[in-house]
Amino acid sequence: MPTPVVNGAMCMCTFGTGPSTLQVLPINMTTTDNQNQATVNDFVPMVNIQPFIMCISPSNPQVAAATAAAMGVLTPQPCIPVTTSPWIPGSTLVTVNNQAMLLNTDTCMCTWGGVISITMAGEVLASADM
Repeated sequence: MPTPVVNGAMCMCTFGTGPSTLQVLPINMTTTDNQNQATVNDFVPMVNIQPFIMCISPSNPQVAAATAAAMGVLTPQPCIPVTTSPWIPGSTLVTVNNQAMLLNTDTCMCTWGGVISITMAGEVLASADM
């Protein structure tokens, strides 16, 4: 069952080498168990979505250049997320200040091809379907 996502949720990118923590600013003024409630619009790189340690995507120009310099040996580079659109699909039943609530089953795309997902929602609620 999908669960709501709050500040401090753990995320992972398919091209990242480690986890990251979702940062949810108190803009929505909505909290769950004293944590800021996330919405699908909490996708801003380096504000909401933090680096996933190193990037291994061949589509990332830094990775491509380093790999070429290493004669074709994949050479990871520091991750700098490039997300340009909201998490999808978001809750169809619950909104937070007129924005779809972010659920642990939602994903966000990085420009370099990575799929970012929620690995731990930050809390577990025993609630109705979202």
